[in-house]
Amino acid sequence: MSHGAGDNTQTMGAPTLAACYSVPAVLRTLAIDIGGSGLKAAVLDSDGEMTTERVRVDTPVGAPPAEVVAALVGMVRELPAYDRVATGFPGMVRNGIVLTAPNLGHDGWSGYPLAAELEDALGRPVRVANDADVQGLAVIDGRGVEMVITLGTGFGSGLYDNGRLCPHLELSHHRFRKGETYDEQLGEETRKRIGDKKWQHRVLRAIDNMRELTHFDRLFVGGGNARRLECELPGDVTIVDNSAGVRGGIYLFEDRPRG
Repeated sequence: MSHGAGDNTQTMGAPTLAACYSVPAVLRTLAIDIGGSGLKAAVLDSDGEMTTERVRVDTPVGAPPAEVVAALVGMVRELPAYDRVATGFPGMVRNGIVLTAPNLGHDGWSGYPLAAELEDALGRPVRVANDADVQGLAVIDGRGVEMVITLGTGFGSGLYDNGRLCPHLELSHHRFRKGETYDEQLGEETRKRIGDKKWQHRVLRAIDNMRELTHFDRLFVGGGNARRLECELPGDVTIVDNSAGVRGGIYLFEDRPRG
């Protein structure tokens, strides 16, 4: 049975909590992926491999943050023991506090101390980061400038320099075309309205924009709609499995570059 994270774990929200626990032989991480349509979670071993199948429930979009936290707690109740919690969140997060949550439909997210609330509810150290940033940590090689974009309810992005996560940029809310943002032009509602063919053309244009903006060495495409890309992609662009949104959580607790 796991008993908690070690003394060297600094958390976002309540940094003294980790000191209450001894160091277990094998650290297990509860990895949570909060999405615009689904809440997902699994327990990872020390190598970042899933020790359980992912559990999932629908995201209660429009509900206040406390209800979402309650849904998360209920969802993970039957999972095996874990020592710490890593959470990917669909918005801007800093020091465990939510700044933006554009696809969750409730004003109460602005300024919400998500890391601290999850620590109180789950009794384990918690780290929280943007969900696209977390997804990228699972797939990057740690060489050069790498980027991830996620295609789902909205559009997400993460940027990495030689294995280090760069400060998060909310590119999803910047203007893309026809006065609309990447979120508005590439999100799930728009894909359903315009069809996959037109949507794929827009994704390719967005990739060109990301290349011009960052001069990435490699780009990874994830999220639930990445599987819908049937067009030919440039050689430096790779589609990755959506499970990366969970598997990347373990790296939030590592303070060294990936790779």
